[in-house]
Amino acid sequence: MKYIETFREGDRISDVYLCKFKQAALTKAGKPYDIVILQDKTGTIDSKIWDPGSIGIDDFDVMDYVCITGDVSIYNGSPQLSIKRARKADEGEYNPSDYLPVSEYDIDGMFVELMGYINSIKNPYLSQLLHAFFDNNAFEKRFKFHSAAKSVHHGFVGGLLEHTLSVTRNCDFFAKNYSILNRDLLLTAAMFHDVGKLKELSTFPENDYTDEGNLLGHIVMGCEMLNDQIRNIEGFPPVLANELKHCILAHHGELEFGSPKKPALVEALCLSFADNLDAKMETMKELLAGVPENNLEWQGYNRLLESNFRKTSC
Repeated sequence: MKYIETFREGDRISDVYLCKFKQAALTKAGKPYDIVILQDKTGTIDSKIWDPGSIGIDDFDVMDYVCITGDVSIYNGSPQLSIKRARKADEGEYNPSDYLPVSEYDIDGMFVELMGYINSIKNPYLSQLLHAFFDNNAFEKRFKFHSAAKSVHHGFVGGLLEHTLSVTRNCDFFAKNYSILNRDLLLTAAMFHDVGKLKELSTFPENDYTDEGNLLGHIVMGCEMLNDQIRNIEGFPPVLANELKHCILAHHGELEFGSPKKPALVEALCLSFADNLDAKMETMKELLAGVPENNLEWQGYNRLLESNFRKTSC
């Protein structure tokens, strides 16, 4: 299979790709064409069908695996595919794993490390709550497979686990460095902070916002998930439950960033820093991944980082 990241100007492409987006449009002259975004595990490419009614262009829909033939050109500095032939691929013509972006790290190994942190929690109520989720085989399978975002950072298979583990590592370091922090509360909050993503985002290959996700968001849904399980743990201290839920509700740090509450506990403040740090570092990593080695050109303004950026010289 020829992966999208290897496409170069002048290439003739003939292979199967996942259709992530398809929309009919009109040129300035009023001629119909289709806008298509194709995906494999290495990325996406903007594509066009300039003559949708022509022979060789069969019907296909979003989330179909499509056998295409087309030519790669450069438009506004980025590769674009002009599709000449297209048909819905038959089962057996493709391997779904070729079309899903996956964490570069070993997923099972990351989960084992996360369970090590869970087993280090001494508070019996927080420990019981963590094991109620992570010892469940169905939950484990979903948590390992899910992404942490649609597109901004960790938007790949295993992304939710990778991000959660990284935030937990950060919090463990902070707990060692600042004695004011309650490690059990902080690490438990870290491991649960994005659990609502399991409901906010659909599973791959869609990896898009659910109706519930659009209406409520992962912060509120994650808090609800914890609250439902806390009710099943006899004697769970109400104050501890509220402190944990506050950390979840405040983990984006600011109201304008989607947190229903600003941090009012030192653990909530620390979690917001740990989460923001990992999200920003992964964003930079993903942005710079496509920049050639020794290329020190400025890459343009990034909305999330609110800055122009380039690679470091060394």
